[in-house]
Order: sequence, then structure tokens, then C-alpha cells
Amino acid sequence: MQPEEKAKPGVSFNETMKGGFALGETDPKKGEAKGDAAGTILAIHCDIDIADAYAFIADPQHSAPMHGHVDFPPLGMNIPAPTGLFNLFSPGDNPRHKHMIYELGFEHGGQQYYVAGKKEVRDDPGFDMWADITTCFTRLHEGTDKSGPVVGAGVIYIKKEQLLNLIPTIRATNTSSNLESLKVLADFGKFCMGSIWETHSKF
Repeated sequence: MQPEEKAKPGVSFNETMKGGFALGETDPKKGEAKGDAAGTILAIHCDIDIADAYAFIADPQHSAPMHGHVDFPPLGMNIPAPTGLFNLFSPGDNPRHKHMIYELGFEHGGQQYYVAGKKEVRDDPGFDMWADITTCFTRLHEGTDKSGPVVGAGVIYIKKEQLLNLIPTIRATNTSSNLESLKVLADFGKFCMGSIWETHSKF
């Protein structure tokens, strides 16, 4: 009988983003403007559990599953989203561009939907790092993935109050001591800050 493999040290956190969103739009910026004007706000509440922090850092796509729930008044509030995908600083086509991906699948009224959001972290002229890591261009697809038709779009944000709520939720998992927890969180933080610096620094 094989001995049970010990769980690897991980990291988990909760992130909420919200912003103007409109059904019938395919362009996020136009959907944001229409949603803001009509008062229709999409909020996604993401529960991200990275089971193996060091495998996640080593993975070129920096990918992990996630789940959560969705608030969007035209469809409903607190809708469970049991499946999803999170990518942190995955590479784009341009080596100076990276993406942060947030995707959640949910069901409403017998129809499957899939929220696909992307933060575009890139080295544009001027200092726009904060906008890059807080702005998520988002589309709503019919179906179980982002290959389905787009039925809505908008831009959602993590603003100061959501960021302050996020910070206390960041925790190390499957660690055996406070010292190991601190090391895992320090290494994960170093990876995050290094990725931002790599994208935004000038050579």
C-alpha cells in the first residue's frame, strides 16, 4: 500500500471585482458605459485555492482552478459558480505583456453561462501599473467555456475597498508551522512583485 502523499504548501485568497456591465454588448468598454448608465453592475466573487504554491510559480501559465459566485441583477444575485480558471501573469503574445485571467462558469434558468475576464498587464508609455492590475475586461458567454457566443460585456475593477478586503484573506495552506507559512507567503509575494517589475521596468 502506497503511503499517502503529503499535501504541498499552498496559497488561498478571495477576490471581488465589480463594474458596469450590459447584456447585448460584445465590447467591454461599451458595455461598461451602458451598464454604468443603466445601473447594471456585475460582481464576481472569486475563491482561489492554489494547492501547490511552488508548482504554480514554476508553471509558465501560473494556472489554478477557482470557484465563487456571481451577482448580476438581470440574471440574479449570489449565483453559485462552481467551476472556473485563474491565471496569474500568464504570458501574452508579446513578451512584455502578461495576462491575469478570471473565469467562472454558472447556470441560470437552465442556461449555462461563462464569465471570462482578463487583466492586461503591459508596459505602455507612462506609469499605468495600478490600472493594469485592477482593471478586468470581461465578457459573458453562453455555454460552458469562452468559445460560446458573447451575450454581454463590461469592465470590472478591484477598487480600494475590495483590495483592503482581499489582503486579510491571503493565507498559506498545508503548512506545518508559522515559519513555513511566512516563507510560502514571502515567496509567493516575491513572485507576484517580480512579475509586475519584469513587465513594467525599462531596460
